[in-house]
Amino acid sequence: MTDLRASGAVTGTGVRSRPRAALPALCATQITSWGIVYYAFPVLNPQITAATGWSTTAAAAFSGALLTSALTGIPVGRILDRRGPRTVMTTGSVLGVLAVLAVASAPNLIAFTAAWLLAGVAMAATFYQPAFAALTRWWGEDRIRAITIVTLAGGLASTAFAPLTAALAEHLSWRNTYAVLALVLALVTIPAHALALRGPWPPAPAPPSQRHTDSGSVTRSRPFLMLATAMTLNSFAMYAVVIALVPLLITRGASPTAAAWALGLGGAGQTLGRTLYATLARRTGVTTRTVTLITLGGAATAAFAMVTGPFPLLVGIAIVAGMVRGKPHPPPGHRRHRPLGHHPLRPPVRHPGRPGHPRLRSRPLRRGCPRRTARWIPRPVHHPRADLRRSSTPRPGK
Repeated sequence: MTDLRASGAVTGTGVRSRPRAALPALCATQITSWGIVYYAFPVLNPQITAATGWSTTAAAAFSGALLTSALTGIPVGRILDRRGPRTVMTTGSVLGVLAVLAVASAPNLIAFTAAWLLAGVAMAATFYQPAFAALTRWWGEDRIRAITIVTLAGGLASTAFAPLTAALAEHLSWRNTYAVLALVLALVTIPAHALALRGPWPPAPAPPSQRHTDSGSVTRSRPFLMLATAMTLNSFAMYAVVIALVPLLITRGASPTAAAWALGLGGAGQTLGRTLYATLARRTGVTTRTVTLITLGGAATAAFAMVTGPFPLLVGIAIVAGMVRGKPHPPPGHRRHRPLGHHPLRPPVRHPGRPGHPRLRSRPLRRGCPRRTARWIPRPVHHPRADLRRSSTPRPGK
């Protein structure tokens, strides 16, 4: 049996093959990419609608970018799996700069919408998903720590760029503000992705020989559909607050700069929520935790509708909403890296430690699985009765 300590992680890489600058570079690029391509729009949206009269159609164009990002994520992931993150994320950074410049210079709503659709492609190639894929392949069994560092840094994107965007908008038009932000995006993300992600891209691990569960029956099941519906509605409510927060606070009497700071403090709440999530996960079950977070998200959204002030109270609600919104994404990984018997809606079946039961390569799988699921992998258990049965069972020829 191959010793994983000698050969590296299950992803086929070792510590020496990791690009040393990849982790800090991805922290910087996630903050910059999210801060400019995503969080600048909620801050500038009131100024855009006032100057152009596009009103709700501007937000619809931004929503189209998010939909484009979701649709292009699959082909982008396939390219990344073959070519590595350097090509994908550098190209995405270039597209992001071009998209922001196109937004800034859009002469009409059609061009504005087309620019945001291009930005959606850039999102798919530069946001969390490709960064997580790179960290998973390079960091192997240490990927959870690396991904946690990047997500904690990424939570500060609005904290850094929402006030900066508002400060620029006080002295510049929304078009010139986007032009300046495009320059910042180019200076930070393009060289960082091109230079820091140059490490050798290890081959994908071979899938273990095991039976596969019928995922189609799961996705058509009533519990899955109800859970997907609940999570979709919850995300819609939570992220609608992000887009509408600055205009809402302005109508409640806050200045654009103060409203942008409230949005930024909500980002700090995201980082705080991700920090505290581990404690919540240790003390609660999956069902209790999920229901609690969905309830808190709905309550925070309703609070914005009912509470009109004072402004510090609204900022506190924004921070609480950010904490709920900051619940971590599930650790990335292909299904072939999951433990045997893993099912997305029910815990895997515990294999009894009876004599003669096959152990199914328990040690390599346990090292390659996330910590939260590794406990389900069967471990060799010594049974004194097994020795008694072997000694008392007559063997042929004796």
